[in-house]
Order: sequence, then structure tokens, then C-alpha cells
Amino acid sequence: MIARLVYNVPVFGWMLKEAAQGSQTAKVLFVINCALIWLLAIIAFGYPAIIIPALVLVPVVFVLLILITMG
Repeated sequence: MIARLVYNVPVFGWMLKEAAQGSQTAKVLFVINCALIWLLAIIAFGYPAIIIPALVLVPVVFVLLILITMG
């Protein structure tokens, strides 16, 4: 149900659906597209486009470090 909702997002949805269900080439192209979208955001918005994803990933990395050290 959530996947269907995400797949219905106009541009990002069909790329994500193709990456999830498509060939290896589709997966690589999806990663390249995400990197290019991030680069475009950096060009358009500057420094905040670099910092905000890093700040969002801090809790994720923190939890991963805790899981690694637990064994």
C-alpha cells in the first residue's frame, strides 16, 4: 500500500518503481539521477543543500554505530 502511494508521485515514483522492479541498468541510472538532483540542489540553493542531508543522516549513522558495537 505504501509502495503504491510512493509510486504514484509524479516524477520520482516511476523512477523508484523502475529501480525496484527493473534491471541492473535501471538501478544504476536511478542512483545517477539522485546524485544529479542533489548536485542541482547544491547549485540552486548552495550550502544548505549540502548540510541538510548530512544533518539528517547523523541519527542514522549514530544508530548504526550503536548496532555495530552491540555485536
